[in-house]
Amino acid sequence: MVRDYLIIGAGPAGLQLAASLERDGRDYVVLERGNGPGTFFTRFPRHRQLISINKVNTGYSDPELSLRMDWNSLLSDDPRLLFTRYSDDYFPRADDFVRYLADYAEKTGVRVEYGTEVVRVSRADGVFTVLDGAGRTWRARRIIVATGVSRLNVPPIPGIELAERYDDFDTDPASFTNQRVLVVGKGNSAFETAESLMAKAAVIHVAGPHSLKMAWQTHFVGHLRAVNNNFLDSYQLKSQNAVLDGTVESVEKSPEGGFRVVFRYARTTERLRELRYDRIIVAAGFRFDASVFDETCRPALVIDDRFPEQTSAYESVNVPDLYFAGTLTQQRDFKKFTNGFIHGFRYGVRALTRILDARYHDTPWPAAGLPATPEAIADALIARVNRSSGLWQQFGFLGDVVTVDGDRARYQEEVPLDHVTDGGLGPAAHRFVVDLEYGSGHDGVDPFDISVPRVVENDVEHAADSVYLHPVVRHYRDGVLAGTHHLAENLENDWDIPAVHQQPLVAFVKACLD
Repeated sequence: MVRDYLIIGAGPAGLQLAASLERDGRDYVVLERGNGPGTFFTRFPRHRQLISINKVNTGYSDPELSLRMDWNSLLSDDPRLLFTRYSDDYFPRADDFVRYLADYAEKTGVRVEYGTEVVRVSRADGVFTVLDGAGRTWRARRIIVATGVSRLNVPPIPGIELAERYDDFDTDPASFTNQRVLVVGKGNSAFETAESLMAKAAVIHVAGPHSLKMAWQTHFVGHLRAVNNNFLDSYQLKSQNAVLDGTVESVEKSPEGGFRVVFRYARTTERLRELRYDRIIVAAGFRFDASVFDETCRPALVIDDRFPEQTSAYESVNVPDLYFAGTLTQQRDFKKFTNGFIHGFRYGVRALTRILDARYHDTPWPAAGLPATPEAIADALIARVNRSSGLWQQFGFLGDVVTVDGDRARYQEEVPLDHVTDGGLGPAAHRFVVDLEYGSGHDGVDPFDISVPRVVENDVEHAADSVYLHPVVRHYRDGVLAGTHHLAENLENDWDIPAVHQQPLVAFVKACLD
């Protein structure tokens, strides 16, 4: 039997994709090696607190607006399937999310084969063959990989095998009492680990070669989050902890016990130094496991071979009909936007579903008609930027598209911006694309420094200089960028003031069409 789709992985992305295929009556099955959905979240994060926010009380009556503050719910047609019904915690527990995924799988009726570990994937004559650990084979015309980044990222350091690993070390802080500890890595998993040990360990060093970046400054939620940065206080207030900028050159056992580490500092005159530690923990993030793909369909990898390289349609650049969903799609916007996180990739999964529908089921991207007048186009764009959760959560990556054809126009929602510019929606004489973006001037700027001048909200004349999140409308003529219009930023994110937002946009659209 050759199916249309095989989905590998029953995490949040795999489940949402399967729910859409189930709703549309597609031929598919999900293969999951664990005994239930969300296996990754049964182990990670190791200290069991998520850093994806769960804002139950938003003041909104519109559920679409509430999704802007809900980073854990998957998309569905069932209003009961919201994570906010499962926890009141702003930073919820991972176990509650696992429980939510189990209910999502049951209530959407997705077809999942649990306890099915994929051990090899091959391709011949346009058909993929998957071998599982029990010796069974599964065949499909298309595969969507939604496994996430399942392998620990271990830096190539001589002797690093002597260190403990984030994925299996003893998380009981008492076992680190009065010890010197090195944590290799500078991401949230590293600081989550360091912070958990502060009350027991004697000395903690967190080390990595790259500059530390704060999420509140870069607007990338994968950078260090405030919930994990108490450790920085202990460093800057000289409480025996430190952040080391540089590279671990080698690790070896010390005759006196513990470990000797040769460290190369990045910005001091003392280039090499030998440091001693009782314990070392590797917490340098995760990577994609491509080992199951044989030479007939091995996807190209990028970013130090940590992620599969993808087209604007979420497809492998070198293996046709091999697609990716979920956190693996962060290759498309690495360390910039939100494809690596549930509140971002849930909209990416919906976009992938629409791409598959168009490519294989003769179902064009959903569109609504509207008059091709500047007023109607401007009103439609402003209505969406003031309500959409997809444009809000996938800022800089997804956009709404208005295509003008004579005296009629059609409105298409939440299309990947590069899919538009790559011609994924076909040719058009006029297209207007709106997304939400932070201004280019926000990088490296302390938003709390009042001595730094910034654009005043609702400032029409200087809207293009806005630093905070605001709508940007681009006009493409025959596929070529012909004009850009920024809507003035607004503290409450309400871009609906006639003289400030609507009227300037009408003038822009009219000038483009004329």
